Amino acid sequence: MWRSLWRSIDRFSLQHFKYVITELQQIKVVNKQNREAVIDLLQSIVEIVTYGDRQDPLIFECFMECQVLAEFVRVLKISSSSRIEAPLLQYLSIMIQNMDSEHATYYCLSNDYINNIIAHQYNFDAGDLALYYVSFLRAVSSKINRDTLCLLVKVHGDAVVSFPLYSEALKFAQHGEKMIQTAIRALTLNIYNVSDDMVYKFVTTPPASKYFSDLVSSLREQYLHLDALIHSTEEKCSHQKKKDIFMETDKIIDDLYYFKDILSVGEPRLSRVVTQNLLRLLIFPLLLPLLQLENKGSYNISVVTSLYIVSHLLQVVGGKHLINAVAGLLLYHYITSSQGDATNGDIAGSTSDPSALLCSLNDINIKESSGPGAEDAEDVNINYLLEHLNKHTTSNSHFDGTPTKDNMCIERIGIFAYIFSDNHSISLASLFLLLTLAENKDLEHFPASLIGISQSQDLTFTCSQNNCESAFPTVDGSIIVRLLPQILKALLKVLASQPPISPSIQWNIGWFLRKLLLCQGNMLTDDNIHLFNTSYKQSRECLQKELDGCWFDHIPDTIRHELRSCRKALEEKSEAKDPLFILELAICQQTLDCSSTSYFAWQRMVDAVKVFVLHLQLKALIFTGGLLEKPSLKSLSNSDPGKTYSTDISSASFGSEVSLGSGIPCRIAFSYAGVRDIYLIPVARGISGKLILAEKHPFRSQRGVVIAISPLAGLSPKIDDDHPTWLHLRIREFDPKFIKAKGNQSKVSNPADDGRWTLGFPSAKACETARLLILEEACKQRSFVESILAPLLQDD
Repeated sequence: MWRSLWRSIDRFSLQHFKYVITELQQIKVVNKQNREAVIDLLQSIVEIVTYGDRQDPLIFECFMECQVLAEFVRVLKISSSSRIEAPLLQYLSIMIQNMDSEHATYYCLSNDYINNIIAHQYNFDAGDLALYYVSFLRAVSSKINRDTLCLLVKVHGDAVVSFPLYSEALKFAQHGEKMIQTAIRALTLNIYNVSDDMVYKFVTTPPASKYFSDLVSSLREQYLHLDALIHSTEEKCSHQKKKDIFMETDKIIDDLYYFKDILSVGEPRLSRVVTQNLLRLLIFPLLLPLLQLENKGSYNISVVTSLYIVSHLLQVVGGKHLINAVAGLLLYHYITSSQGDATNGDIAGSTSDPSALLCSLNDINIKESSGPGAEDAEDVNINYLLEHLNKHTTSNSHFDGTPTKDNMCIERIGIFAYIFSDNHSISLASLFLLLTLAENKDLEHFPASLIGISQSQDLTFTCSQNNCESAFPTVDGSIIVRLLPQILKALLKVLASQPPISPSIQWNIGWFLRKLLLCQGNMLTDDNIHLFNTSYKQSRECLQKELDGCWFDHIPDTIRHELRSCRKALEEKSEAKDPLFILELAICQQTLDCSSTSYFAWQRMVDAVKVFVLHLQLKALIFTGGLLEKPSLKSLSNSDPGKTYSTDISSASFGSEVSLGSGIPCRIAFSYAGVRDIYLIPVARGISGKLILAEKHPFRSQRGVVIAISPLAGLSPKIDDDHPTWLHLRIREFDPKFIKAKGNQSKVSNPADDGRWTLGFPSAKACETARLLILEEACKQRSFVESILAPLLQDD
């Protein structure tokens, strides 16, 4: 009986659906008393409609006939502080997201039901209603296409006058909640990717177009905050400060990729409005004061951060119009300087005129020859730039048209002046920006040969001396070609600077050097070769010091690992090179931790290897024209032909049996096992070395059971000053495999402290004998490592 009654109630039947709708229609007001019942009705309707859309057409026909969406709108209006909005929006989002048929989607978006729900006056001050609301908007945007988009807009004549989905969504564009920001950006991209001419016109004209200027203004504020972090005097070089800066840059990168996504839509009007705002509100205010084209910027920001910002914008956002506008601005000083030099015969046959550059800038537009709206597309608004360029062409004494060769000072070439700055961050940042421009495929109006580098299929950069005049007839030899020896010398000085900069920064300098050496054909002046040899010698001496450290046994393997990593880093393309190192260098120089713990000793050893390996690669590039594939090390073997070792000792492990023949009896106190009588056995075989503590076997007098093992390297045996029979040993607790498994050399937040063993001997003489035996075996191990490294460390 109960089974037949259960079968008669099918919650997904048309009959039950009609019953639920009737129940909802009878609700006259929604309050705290009936709130839960109304929520259950809404949930049931959504579940049944979703089922009917896929399984039963009659259910959805009933859904349309009864105008259930109108009931949802009515429920919103009759609710009185019952907090029904959040669950209602949640269920609507679920229903819309799960609709498969075009017919169902088309109906739900028609009749203005969705627009009414969007435009309803919600109270977002309390709770998480904003999150549910934005999720609902995003769900709606995921269903729009060229056929359904027209259902969500109001049109007067041939123009969109109202678009609630877009307009209401933009109110949350600067919301503090990251999930809401992400949802809004996904929603806008869904709209932009629908090719609708009237909608494009709506979003790119005021007041809707203010969204793009607000985005750039928000990005500008983030950069200002970043600059303040970099130059704050508190915690000048702390780990927390670096962490804060890197977190801030991660947020900025998300914004830059959003701009890139908008440009990737390929709509000229969208590209125009984004590019205009980036140039007008961010790039020009940064570069104009930087290049001395106006006295004051619209906001105060450091040179290093400015160069970093522009480099990152070009890398991530890109676009030929942005690239060429920045190139024109950066090269303006140089073109005007070339005109003056040509007047005095410095550049033979030059007919340069700054107006040629202005014409080139004026040609930068985002206009299509055909397609909707092409006839109405406007040029990129560069009047802001041209105004200052024209003004300073006539008023600036540096550009009065009559300079002489004697006053051809470095500041007259604008961005190139920063390459020779005493500030390493500024020098590297300006060079990185120029190389980013020169390598960019979108550089059209200003050929790469003007900067001094052209693209090649064989090399990322090759010298363009031979075709400079043909590419740009006003220039006899590009400026990087003319300044290359000085640029290389400046980089080599940074490489050899004292105190040394961090290895990661030095690798980036190596990347610069490789680019320029390939450009020059690997030819260095004698002064530059001497400077490199000095730096190379310093790196070699630093590595040799590590042979006396506690990690000398890991040096050969570390060299092999870092050689591969260094080669990969040097061969990176500029678009893959993160200019974040510019900010890292601006924060502080390398800080060498003086701690004696094995963890910090490991960091120092790895840093020394990184710097030495970089010099090896640069040395190979300078003198052989290519990078090293493998290090010149002797075969890594654990066998020493001059010594025969007992197999059971060299391969001993915890719990195994070993011979006690060479062991020295002593005692040790373990906190968990009390005082124990043991034998100390130091043994080195090739590159490996162990200190074994073995307990005498209960039944075999000449055998022992291993109870502890420690690396021989780093023990630093020391006899206690007050107790000459006690021997103190330091045990390396840090495991390098932990870092290698993560694929980087990042710092461990809380490295373990080194262990300590204190051994007690019957007499002071026995204690001294044990100390000398440990040092002797460690010396054998170190000598073997030195023999492996000899081909690398020998004097040239």
